[in-house]
Amino acid sequence: MPVKYDVVALGNAIMDVIAQVDDDFLIRNDIPKARTNLIDEARAELLYHALPATRLETSGGSAGNTIAGLRSLGGRGAFMGKVADDTIGAAYVADMKNIGVDFFGSPLINGPTTARSMIAVTPDGERSMNTFLGASTEFAANDVDVRAVAAGEWLYLEGYLFDKPAAKTAFVHASEVAKSSGRKVAITMSDVFCVDRHRDSFVHLVRTHCDLVFANEAELLALYQTEDFDEAVTQIRNDSQIAAITRSSKGSVIVSGSDTWVAPVTAAPVVDATGAGDQYAAGVLYAITHGLSLQDAARLGNLCAGEVISHIGPRPAVNMRELATAAGFKL
Repeated sequence: MPVKYDVVALGNAIMDVIAQVDDDFLIRNDIPKARTNLIDEARAELLYHALPATRLETSGGSAGNTIAGLRSLGGRGAFMGKVADDTIGAAYVADMKNIGVDFFGSPLINGPTTARSMIAVTPDGERSMNTFLGASTEFAANDVDVRAVAAGEWLYLEGYLFDKPAAKTAFVHASEVAKSSGRKVAITMSDVFCVDRHRDSFVHLVRTHCDLVFANEAELLALYQTEDFDEAVTQIRNDSQIAAITRSSKGSVIVSGSDTWVAPVTAAPVVDATGAGDQYAAGVLYAITHGLSLQDAARLGNLCAGEVISHIGPRPAVNMRELATAAGFKL
């Protein structure tokens, strides 16, 4: 089958609801700061109405945001996820299609409603995410669109989706389809808490099915249960063909075999850190699928992350292809 997409992503289909608040808002609503808090549907409704009317609503989820960033760079993307047969689910699919991303996944009937995440952003740029996972976690192996996976140069897996056994099976199934079609597989660790819950499964998946691993420094250390960054890098070199690691103010590192590429952080004011890792992945994936060097992949990832933290929202606020071209990238 010919390649139709640069990247096909599999992840949680979550409608993001983002608003700027002060720290008192977090206290009044009993929201732990700078954490991802899993909530039920009733609390999701409560927080949705508690957020100011200036809130921003967009189809999101980590992998969804990465695909949106890839599209802004000019890449071709598709997304597989699970929404409910409801108004929010229909809005999610329509928003994806509006940015030029093909959506694959039949809506869930007679189950939880479509997932949503209430994201409270404080003046220091920290985000406190309150997420009702709803229908998104019902994704199973029979939801994997085999033809879509086979048509993608890369399959991109979102670690956040890994909690249920059915989703784990879907990851392995999608990865095997990709491999049997001659495609490559990338995974993002997503969150330290994800790594802590699924360490053994993640390590096995990385060693047996993945060609590229995305992680921040804390996630990488948690994956290998060490406090020594160099030791963790040594281990990921052995387990994955490529690893792309973000290190906050230290920039990012890409390793492949014995080679290392380091890119300094792109200077930007931190207004909202939501989506920084997602957009870093978008830049790296675009670079890899368009023949750029791994050094340029790290630099482009940093540029994309720097853009998204400079404003509210987890997706680019400008045309990233134009921004990258102006920065000297040959796209």
